[in-house]
Amino acid sequence: MHFLFVLGCLFIQACAWAVTDPLPSWNEGPIKSGIIQFVKETTTKGEKNYVPPEERIATFDQDGTLWVEQPLYTQFLFAIDRVKILAPEHPEWKDQEPFKSILHTPAGEVPSFKGLPNHNMKNIELILAITHSGMTVDEFHDMICQWLKVTVHPRFKKPFTDLVYQPMLEVLQFFEDNDFKNYIVSGGGQEFMRCYADRVYHVPPERVIGTANKVKYEYRNEQPILLKTPKLLFVDDLKGKPESINLFIGRRPVASFGNSDGDRQMLEWTQAGKGKNFELLVHHDDAVREYAYDNDSKVGTFSASLMEEAKKRGWFVVSMKNDWKVIFPWEKDKRQ
Repeated sequence: MHFLFVLGCLFIQACAWAVTDPLPSWNEGPIKSGIIQFVKETTTKGEKNYVPPEERIATFDQDGTLWVEQPLYTQFLFAIDRVKILAPEHPEWKDQEPFKSILHTPAGEVPSFKGLPNHNMKNIELILAITHSGMTVDEFHDMICQWLKVTVHPRFKKPFTDLVYQPMLEVLQFFEDNDFKNYIVSGGGQEFMRCYADRVYHVPPERVIGTANKVKYEYRNEQPILLKTPKLLFVDDLKGKPESINLFIGRRPVASFGNSDGDRQMLEWTQAGKGKNFELLVHHDDAVREYAYDNDSKVGTFSASLMEEAKKRGWFVVSMKNDWKVIFPWEKDKRQ
């Protein structure tokens, strides 16, 4: 009786795999098949590549992997708006870079100033330190939530939380349905992403790892607070990603998803683990529906050396143009 019951369960599961399409926004091909096959092999008992639920860790970069990162990272656009709000308190900024270029940019346009966003980390850190400190963690969260409600993307004219990639939302849901623990591991600000990750990606704040500044425990009106300071705690990018994964998760991922040079080490670390693993990079090659950029972009650089390494190591490289039926959730009716 027990044998027949198990056999029946396996038959039902096999039918479910055959009938349902967990990735309807993906075009048929080796990448879609590879994702489905990986999940099937690692979650089916009896398969040689079976992975116990407690070891099913998947890590996802955010900017350029889960949502739009052009023309500038969303968090940096927030920082730019904060500079404009704080400018009246700092009249000296009108003659000081990098603030001068921000303040002299016409309303509605994205600043294009030297050294930013990637070449001059000193300027980036200065802007982020000034605009992301001096308030409590709760006040910062409220500030982000309000900004996301009223701010739209300069090209798509939609809220940034609408600019998530529908195919990747399906991957997140597919993994979650099969008892994977999804983590966001991003160079973006940890507290910034925690404001919306649960609502947008169904990833709870305790599974969001990002670049973080130090906070200070203090008292305000006899109540304890955590005050955000301008001092950098760690940068969750490049080598910092596997380091933070070890620090916060304590397990090596069996699947990792990225889109740029900043994700290289995370994918390498995943592949170096024992057993079955899966690595994927999103390549932005669709200028009509989104953006086309790679080696020469200062935002989300996908270098020629990364592409070469991906081919050498057998990582999947998504062509947004060819592999995705739709890009954004509001396009779901175009999938047919």
